[in-house]
Amino acid sequence: MKVRLLAAAAAELDEAVAWYAAQSPGLERAFLDQVREAGRRVVRHPQAWHLLDPAGIRRIRLRRFPYGLIYTVTDDEVLVLAIAHLRRRPTYWRSRRRDEPPPP
Repeated sequence: MKVRLLAAAAAELDEAVAWYAAQSPGLERAFLDQVREAGRRVVRHPQAWHLLDPAGIRRIRLRRFPYGLIYTVTDDEVLVLAIAHLRRRPTYWRSRRRDEPPPP
């Protein structure tokens, strides 16, 4: 099973990494490590995390940072809809699943 980020989620990741890099050198690396670890945990146990929506959208929280990966699972893929700051606009990402074009 692989992990794929929507373009909007990748942009959120880039934005958060840049913000943490500006706060303290090396903090962006710790953030990226947490995101990668969350992705690995989801791949190992895709159904284990908090269900946000009956359509199968779930959230895993990062351990050290106030972010979560909002994702859904298919047979062979974890699709990350958002790298969401958990203290801001909690449901802004809801329309993203419908907006994603099908894979080639």
